[in-house]
Amino acid sequence: MADADTTEDRYIALLQRAGDTESFKAGETIFAEGDRADRVYMVKTGTVSLSKDGQLLEHAGPGVVFGELALIDRAGRSATAAAETDCELSSIDKRRFWFLVQENPYFAEFVMRTMADRLRRQTGQEAS
Repeated sequence: MADADTTEDRYIALLQRAGDTESFKAGETIFAEGDRADRVYMVKTGTVSLSKDGQLLEHAGPGVVFGELALIDRAGRSATAAAETDCELSSIDKRRFWFLVQENPYFAEFVMRTMADRLRRQTGQEAS
């Protein structure tokens, strides 16, 4: 499993380098459900809450990627993201995100695994 952790760490570092750093104060909305998606985020420091219809879905801490679903399916944001604490995020615009996906199939796998893990947690299923 150490290899998987090393690979994941490499993609987290790639996202940090590829993105622009954005800062949000505690309580500030990063994006709201239904908003048009133009970027994906990764938490560098702090904690972000992801909620849908006012229901908490997840607390996202350092290294967690979010906002990727709306870039992939080209629909509006499926949830609201808000800073729980003061936080710094790596922000990757749509063009750069798709470049990373096209240039590195393993990066695409990392993003898909992130989405699958989130779906499993939300449906109460564990990965085998």
